[in-house]
Amino acid sequence: MSSVTHFSQQLFSHPVRLLAPMEGLTDPLMRQILTQIATDLGQPYDWCVSEFIRVTQHVLPAHVFYKYVPELHTNSKTAAGTPIHVQLLGSDPVLMAENALMACELGAVAIDINFGCPAKTVNNHRGGSVLLDEPTLMRDIISATRLAVPTPIPVSAKIRLGYTDTDNMADIRQAIADSGADWLTIHARTKTQGYKPPAYWEKIVGFTDLPIPVIANGEIWNREHAILCMNQANTPHLMLGRGAVTRPDLIANINHPQTQLSWQQLIPHQITFLQGDAKNDKVLIGRYKQWLGMLSKGYVEANDLFQVIKKQKDKQQIIKQLQPD
Repeated sequence: MSSVTHFSQQLFSHPVRLLAPMEGLTDPLMRQILTQIATDLGQPYDWCVSEFIRVTQHVLPAHVFYKYVPELHTNSKTAAGTPIHVQLLGSDPVLMAENALMACELGAVAIDINFGCPAKTVNNHRGGSVLLDEPTLMRDIISATRLAVPTPIPVSAKIRLGYTDTDNMADIRQAIADSGADWLTIHARTKTQGYKPPAYWEKIVGFTDLPIPVIANGEIWNREHAILCMNQANTPHLMLGRGAVTRPDLIANINHPQTQLSWQQLIPHQITFLQGDAKNDKVLIGRYKQWLGMLSKGYVEANDLFQVIKKQKDKQQIIKQLQPD
């Protein structure tokens, strides 16, 4: 049995739901909160993916992997029991392979390779989505990583539809087909399109005849979007990003529309967030306000609270607003 078939049978025996890696957003604390909510609602994520770890000139020391993925200390699972896959970003096939092997030695259960990041700084240093213009190099990076990583540990890739346009989608598809990737996640926009609506789910169809599972991602904000995406992309597998941060009950709502997380039910999780680990309270409060701003798209109460605490710098005062006497 090939590894692809094995992973397909084991991990994709049902429609999978993943929590997306979002740079500066789904850090370990946010992963902890969102995976716990999903588990409490009875619809846990199948797995989540870490923020990317940048590979440049050498094999990174263990403490760097632990910084981005502290779950490596706990069998590569969040506190809720959700597995986490380690994401790497870089352009040197040998270094990517060596760092992937290092991650596996530290306990990584899967490696994901980032070809989707649209950030200018990353792209200017030949990382992320700019490599979509170099399909042969993409293939070589995935192949080298797949060869280096022990067979039982899957290697996947996350891409966009292209860099400036979709003209070389066929070449990208062939690169993935030849790479040995165990599955593919596609954000249904080009780098140039960024995060601007709409997402072009129908273009994912061009990849779904590959002999590996394909996961659709991009602009899934509610159950209706999820259903449309699955239909248009011709895949039952979804990766949820900003929509899952805005409505932490989105994953449960897709299959069970009656399942809702009320604002009152969300308050304890917000307090847990505010009591979480961070460099300092200033950083933690900034991160919380970022989340609250996103929650305001899903909860009227979040916008009301944001107006009250937007200038607040005292963590305990914010908690007091959430939990008044």
